[in-house]
Amino acid sequence: MASKQEAKEVLKRFWIETPSWAYGNSGTRFKVFAQPGVPRDPFEKIADAAQVHKFTGAAPSVAMHIPWDKTDDYAKLAKHAKELGVRLGTVNSNTFQDDDYKYGSVCHFDKKIRQKAVDHLFECIEIMNITGALDLKLWFADGTNYPGQDDLAGRQDRLFESLQKVYARLSDNQRMLLEYKFFEPAFYSTDVPDWGTSYVHCTELGPKASVCVDTGHHAPGTNIEYIVAFLLRKKRLGAFDFNSRFYADDDLIVGAADPFQLFRIMHEVNQGGGFDKGTTVSYVLDQCHNIEPKIPAQIRSITNVQEAVAKALIVDADALKKAQLAGDVLGANDVLMDAYNTDVRDLLGELRSEQGLATDPKLAYAKSGYAEKIAAERVGGAQAGWGA
Repeated sequence: MASKQEAKEVLKRFWIETPSWAYGNSGTRFKVFAQPGVPRDPFEKIADAAQVHKFTGAAPSVAMHIPWDKTDDYAKLAKHAKELGVRLGTVNSNTFQDDDYKYGSVCHFDKKIRQKAVDHLFECIEIMNITGALDLKLWFADGTNYPGQDDLAGRQDRLFESLQKVYARLSDNQRMLLEYKFFEPAFYSTDVPDWGTSYVHCTELGPKASVCVDTGHHAPGTNIEYIVAFLLRKKRLGAFDFNSRFYADDDLIVGAADPFQLFRIMHEVNQGGGFDKGTTVSYVLDQCHNIEPKIPAQIRSITNVQEAVAKALIVDADALKKAQLAGDVLGANDVLMDAYNTDVRDLLGELRSEQGLATDPKLAYAKSGYAEKIAAERVGGAQAGWGA
């Protein structure tokens, strides 16, 4: 069990990347409710992300989405981020919005369309080269709706061929993160539906490819912490995309549906060295806020993850191991439950005070006047949203 001070030291260096798309107008496939003051371009998205870091001290990096964050001068955007105290992080690709991708992108039966998708991924790597980003995140909507629509094995061959081309373009210090989702938008088959498919492709590609675990991308009842433990053991857990879901959609605030699951995941991360100095595991929010205010929702997400991490750090590892080796089933479970049921908010409040931050980041943001300021200033022009 980490001492209070040891837990604080881990939490001080623990950081979470926020997504640029969380700050624009976004929501479900049925309706997007516009909010006042949302960004009109990538520069304003970065400014909002900087506010989350300002009040939490734990969000120094901003994930980009191309083409939603397309700009004529990425070096200028990177400089803008630096001036605001943050940096540009993971570059997320988009191979699902063009009409050409109706039947898939990197798995499409048409070689020309597959190459178009690969060329977009090459573009993302060029943006990484300019901004200094090290991670390329890949999520593919590719799949089929009906049995017999396409050759399932053939689509895997096309996928791997496309991934090989992209992998070869990465520099030595860059890496590819392959995300998975068991369904949506395809309803019969998805070409990267689970962690096993992602893991196999990554291992066949090489050491610069790792799995991205999106916490909302699993069938009900899936033991996500087992997946995390396995991938950590194999050194193939590259990143988390944190979010939450109750039924099918996956863009709710992380920990909203099942905070105990988030704790269990963070316990396995701690067990597997995912919080150690120099860890290669990155922690990213992947959420879109439809009815809740954007910046406070990101702040809440950060604090939810911090609480789960803090609880994982105070698990009595010695007592847990002793109970496990003695076959004390309830005793071992008691050790985990004792940590989960511990209120760590005072611990996190102390940590923030020591860092010169307000103990309640969301309240401090609300009192800052920033929300009123951007609502007054960002009038006119097209607000950033889906596809923008």
